[in-house]
Amino acid sequence: ALAQDGVITREEAVMRVQPRTLTELLHRQVSPTARRDLIGRGIAASPGAATGRIVFSAADAQAFASRGDACILVRRETSPEDIRGMHAAQAVLTERGGITSHAAVIGRGMGLPCVVGASNMRFNLAKKQITAADGRVFVGGDIITVDGSTGQVLAGEAEMQEAALDDTFQELMDWAEDIADIGIRANADTPADAQTARNFHAHGIGLCRTEHMFFDPSRLIVMREMIFAESGEDRRAVLERLLPMQRDDFTQLFRIMQGQPVCIRLFDPPLHEFLPMDKAGQRELAEALGLPLSSVTRRIDAMTEYNPMLGLRGVRLGITVPEIYEMQARAIFEATIEASRDGEPVVPEIMIPLVSARREVELVKTSVDSIAAAVRNERDASFTYRLGVMVETPRAALRAAEIAPHCAFLSFGTNDLTQMTYGLSRDDAGRFMSDYVQQGVYAEDPFHVLDTDGVGELLQLGAERGRKAQPGITLSICGEHGGNPESISFCRESGFDYVSCSPFRVPVARLAAAQLAIRHKIG
Repeated sequence: ALAQDGVITREEAVMRVQPRTLTELLHRQVSPTARRDLIGRGIAASPGAATGRIVFSAADAQAFASRGDACILVRRETSPEDIRGMHAAQAVLTERGGITSHAAVIGRGMGLPCVVGASNMRFNLAKKQITAADGRVFVGGDIITVDGSTGQVLAGEAEMQEAALDDTFQELMDWAEDIADIGIRANADTPADAQTARNFHAHGIGLCRTEHMFFDPSRLIVMREMIFAESGEDRRAVLERLLPMQRDDFTQLFRIMQGQPVCIRLFDPPLHEFLPMDKAGQRELAEALGLPLSSVTRRIDAMTEYNPMLGLRGVRLGITVPEIYEMQARAIFEATIEASRDGEPVVPEIMIPLVSARREVELVKTSVDSIAAAVRNERDASFTYRLGVMVETPRAALRAAEIAPHCAFLSFGTNDLTQMTYGLSRDDAGRFMSDYVQQGVYAEDPFHVLDTDGVGELLQLGAERGRKAQPGITLSICGEHGGNPESISFCRESGFDYVSCSPFRVPVARLAAAQLAIRHKIG
């Protein structure tokens, strides 16, 4: 209002708003005057607050939502199979996990309040109950409030303060847009995420994780058939059924983001994540596939890895089971043609995950280029695309000079890069991280605030070597650090082109970017 009245300049107005206070506008919060009956505490993983009845499974969450009842999904830790339950719930509470655990990352992407690593509460999922720090027991159907902004878990229904987005918020964002000099994209996996990103005026999608598209029940059984196929030809035949679904996914994303870049990460997780681990689920799968139970359990056992996050996933899976990447590339190119028919031409960006060697890029690039040529011939259509690499292994950062000449962009995945640089599990570090920070071992949780010394040096080395070998290559980060003002400052100073973060963190990132540009201007 002062800026509109000419009392202060727009730059002064932008500087007076703390980026983190925008979070209070974007999400419902527990009212400052509310009585807080504290029953537990964890890591504030995704801001906002919500009240609902406790449920212990994704299926129960969906059942509650179908009746119009608000619920809180309580899990030991979430997995991709819980996505449907997270969409149905008002908030998520987990016993384990850290700031970049599955629940935290997906929660922030959806704007879903989330508290993880609530280790001072006891979770007994067999009895469907949680025990508070003071000994009180809560069972399924009891009402609790989860405050993802403070990390608190409260008994009962707390008084709420509603989100307050209005025209003045949008005007502030417009001023920030005019001032900022680094791009802000959003990580978006679904059309709903993409629409949120578009509403917040993100400069495109910097990371679309395609694996979340496969956990829909109608697709999951097809995915499992593909895993159990005996040969490449059999896998291709099964993936033919997934192709139109993927094509529709990408067509929707491209249409929502029309005129903006969309960076699609090829399939990343290990395949065992799509298989049931419990006996009941394995029996159902055996019946659905018409296989003996022994064959199903034997196959699942054979696929088990000691450390799946460092195992057969990402580009390693794309090279050893090439049919998945072939199907995805075809789906992207066919969607590109479809979405370009009634709007601006789409230029998709295809990102190869978990690269550590140049030869991996060469192999995938050859395959993707040949599929692009085939689609052009079949459809008699022309289109362009950009192929790049997700730099999330230390070796990829160190060998960027030999990887970059094959790429249009390098996008640094700082979640996994931090995990591998430190030798820390991002899902388990939450158990001791607060002790480490309190005792001064780490100044901050490195999964929450980018470690500009260690991980930052790898980013700078990779950027410098990549740019030297391929002048004009696009550089970005797409890990969760992308929404953190301190991390944006580091990326801006290091000459990165853009950062990408969860859709609901885009306004915070845009304001932070504008403030950094103003500080630079005034010295």
